[in-house]
Amino acid sequence: MTRTDPHAWLLPSAMADPTAAGTSGRRPRRTVRDWVVDSLLFLCAAFIGLLAAEVSDQYSSETVAFVDQIVGAVACCALWLRRRWPVGLAVALSLLSVVAPVAGGAFLVSLFSVAVRRPFREIAWIGALAAACSVAQVFVRPDPSTGAILGIAIGLILILLMTAWGMLVRSRRQLVEALRERARRAEAEAELRAEQAQRLAREAIAREMHDVLAHRLTLLSVHAGALEFRPDAPPEQVARAAGVIRDSAHEALQDLRQIIGVLRTPGEGGDGDRPQPTLATLDALVAESREAGAKVVLDSTIGDPDAVPAATGRTVYRIAQEGLTNARKHAPGAEVTLTVRGRPGDGLTVEVRNPAPTGPVPHVPGSGQGLIGLTERATLAGGRLDHGPAPDGGFAVHAWLPWPS
Repeated sequence: MTRTDPHAWLLPSAMADPTAAGTSGRRPRRTVRDWVVDSLLFLCAAFIGLLAAEVSDQYSSETVAFVDQIVGAVACCALWLRRRWPVGLAVALSLLSVVAPVAGGAFLVSLFSVAVRRPFREIAWIGALAAACSVAQVFVRPDPSTGAILGIAIGLILILLMTAWGMLVRSRRQLVEALRERARRAEAEAELRAEQAQRLAREAIAREMHDVLAHRLTLLSVHAGALEFRPDAPPEQVARAAGVIRDSAHEALQDLRQIIGVLRTPGEGGDGDRPQPTLATLDALVAESREAGAKVVLDSTIGDPDAVPAATGRTVYRIAQEGLTNARKHAPGAEVTLTVRGRPGDGLTVEVRNPAPTGPVPHVPGSGQGLIGLTERATLAGGRLDHGPAPDGGFAVHAWLPWPS
């Protein structure tokens, strides 16, 4: 419930404006409900005081009765300060009620206020003081119509009832505040979860865009660079490079169109519309790289690629794709060895290794984030990925992925 809540006037001030005292040190302003409750308690205290004054008139002198009435009126008026000084008012009215039974109504209301607003330790010692003053009143201002035992019992019962009632109200308010705080935390956590889900979705989209498009765009860059550095190449080579550039651009646009289509209509196409290669498509990847002029040796012992879980096969495909792409970037013309080993229960290993380049390497722009993304992908799949320079001066990417039996 906030300060702008249209129903705040129906709540106690501490619940309608719970941040007032904590932020600025000021007391919350009374709500309409507070004014109604304070007025009713004032009338109840005045009514009890009138009953006590009527009994006092029968057994006291006119002067004492008049003083009792004045004291009772002052005690009832003092109740309007019970929200500001509940403890001090309760102590003062407890002591006053010993000599002025007319202040008994205001005294009970002040006990209720302390029980609502103060912790149990203060309630306990103020309740003990109130009980002692109630017992003392029976002997200081005895009521001939009731005996001492009955008077003490009535006083203690009223004190216990008012204290218990106040503690019950306080417990209920604390429960409501706890529920409201829990609701606020749940709302904040829901927002955090939504933000985290959005962030993870963006990372997945960025990773998928990189995995799908980097391979195609690298082919474009390599062959375009070859045409730039070899303008006098034979027409056959020029035509071949131009064909690779055309096919790679066409396939890159197709993949990009599929990914954007999934983003525009989430839930309609599902994962079926998104390019989802598996281990069975690894031969096509190698064949594509060979057609582009790369020297690739595939060494695989997986007899049935379809038996590999789709998620694991897709991760192997992405690792091989990134390894071949990096080899074309940094070691053009070198022979790349792609090794795939594994069986159910032992896991699946994939290694992409290339020797050091033999000639100058043209600069190919790139973000350098591919291997970082692959490491994260392998970790999320429950495996691991290592990469770095090989002893022969080349470069190697080695990964292990789980393959349940």
